[in-house]
Amino acid sequence: MKEENTVDNVFVSEQRPAAQQGRFSSFILHPSFLLGRFSSFILHPSFLLWLVRICRFGLAALFLFAAGAKLLIVKAFLSNVASLLISANINAERWKWPATIAVILSEVLAAILLLIPRTVRLGAVWSALLLVGFSAFALYYVYALHGEPLECGCFGGIIASQLGVKTALRNLGLLVPVLIVLVGAGKTWKPQKSTEGTVEISV
Repeated sequence: MKEENTVDNVFVSEQRPAAQQGRFSSFILHPSFLLGRFSSFILHPSFLLWLVRICRFGLAALFLFAAGAKLLIVKAFLSNVASLLISANINAERWKWPATIAVILSEVLAAILLLIPRTVRLGAVWSALLLVGFSAFALYYVYALHGEPLECGCFGGIIASQLGVKTALRNLGLLVPVLIVLVGAGKTWKPQKSTEGTVEISV
């Protein structure tokens, strides 16, 4: 009898860790637990810091890339601008060069403002104005002017895209990282490091 009781106790003791491990696994895979872990990761100061930085420098690189691509095909881009001005009943011969230069310089200015720490938010505002302006003109060209399909030359000849709804939606989609930079730039997060003090993290 003693031997049987000993065997039963060993068997029960082996089953308990397995049962406990099963309960632990089900707890780890519970949706509320996973959601909580994901939320804590997303809201972690270091993640927010890097998210703002990636959006900030990514937008700056995008604007510099767009401006440089236009300079590589400046004559073709100048022709596109002239066509847009003609469709809007604007004197193309007089305004095609000023409009072309203004577009390129506005993109370079956006990149510079985003790269300088003190002007990051101003750069975000300027970027938002550019993106909304480009989107509004694209929709105006399609629905108000009923213009013919035209290569916008937004990224030179590297990435082909016609001026229209897709161009407008792409530009409006870029407002998401712009808003992240606008809200997060210059903000200081103070995560608790210990009971004695905090560590400040800023962009």
